[in-house]
Amino acid sequence: MKQYDCLTNDSSLAAAIFVPFYAGFDIAKYLWGYNISRRDAASLDLVDWLMKRPEWKIMQGRDHFLVGGRITWDFRRLSDEEGDWGNKLLFLPAAKNMSMLVVESSPWNANDFGIPYPTYFHPAKDADVFVWQDRMRKLERKYLFSFAGAPRPGNPKSIRGQIIDQCRGSKVCKLLECDFGESKCHSPSSIMQMFQSSLFCLQPQGDSYTRRSAFDSMLAGCIPVFFHPGSAYTQYTWHLPKNFSTYSVFIPEDDIRKRNGSIEELLSQIPPEQVQIMRENVINLIPQLIYADPRSKLETLKDAFDVAVQAVIDKVTRLRKNIIQGRTEYDNFVEENSWKYALLEDGQREAGWHEWDPFFSKPKGESSGDSSTGSSAEAAKNSWKNEQRDQK
Repeated sequence: MKQYDCLTNDSSLAAAIFVPFYAGFDIAKYLWGYNISRRDAASLDLVDWLMKRPEWKIMQGRDHFLVGGRITWDFRRLSDEEGDWGNKLLFLPAAKNMSMLVVESSPWNANDFGIPYPTYFHPAKDADVFVWQDRMRKLERKYLFSFAGAPRPGNPKSIRGQIIDQCRGSKVCKLLECDFGESKCHSPSSIMQMFQSSLFCLQPQGDSYTRRSAFDSMLAGCIPVFFHPGSAYTQYTWHLPKNFSTYSVFIPEDDIRKRNGSIEELLSQIPPEQVQIMRENVINLIPQLIYADPRSKLETLKDAFDVAVQAVIDKVTRLRKNIIQGRTEYDNFVEENSWKYALLEDGQREAGWHEWDPFFSKPKGESSGDSSTGSSAEAAKNSWKNEQRDQK
């Protein structure tokens, strides 16, 4: 952000206001073994300070944005019970007005936005990107599909066990098993070599909806195969095309659970010329999915940072215009349907029924804003545990 060309210290000229608060670093220190007062302290101090600033009073924070650097569930504690997960930053009334950029957003809340996970590639100049893209085009891909990951035996909803079984039983699948302890999954070269030698890369849900591996695979020019729309299609709407079939394959999780045909069969039925077009589309997406080296600047390409900042500015500009004109962006806005609005066609002002509704239905008894209570908090805990294990 400090290298951004269009910074100003005059908030009256600013299209949007960046809040340099390291929300992810703050909560990471206190996730385990600390009471909720400690977990919430910095967030409460932050909003208290922001609300006293003259910049805040102009739009009550609706032009403010910050970056979380973690999945949204770490900032969405649902109660003040000591056993509940995370802090409540994103449920604070002031924070509900701001926009928080996170690597995984909530489908049921309107104040967070998904941005790509960082990958292993941080180019310094356009030429680095073009050379990389050319390399990905010319690679020989000897596997039809591949999967890097571990089963989730403790999660009855996970389809990873079936995916691993199908991969093991196929002669055209490459499997990288990420069990605990020493694993090639923690080696960038092992992972990237596998993705670079595969036509399709399977991307089931991780501990939560999303996984960083999806971006590693696209960086390798491998066509991602998603099993839940919350893994990419409703998450990264600023960075990925609305028409998901141009760059990915979607197989609903239930098809795997009910064993409706094999993954190998389904993928091998896609004509080679279509595979080539999809791979080219993935390779063309690479610039906007990576974060360039901040010590230098890409000349003609827009990276993930540029795309995200422009999207925030566009969002605030639309909001300002609507306030001046005395109108709202959508008719009958329902926050619980937040995931639907970015998928609307131009000119559509209301979100109705959607074929993905079953994927985002909440368990009975949960009120609006509750997220998927147990499962999302559990996902955040598992994500944290795996993060700690990786560091060890």
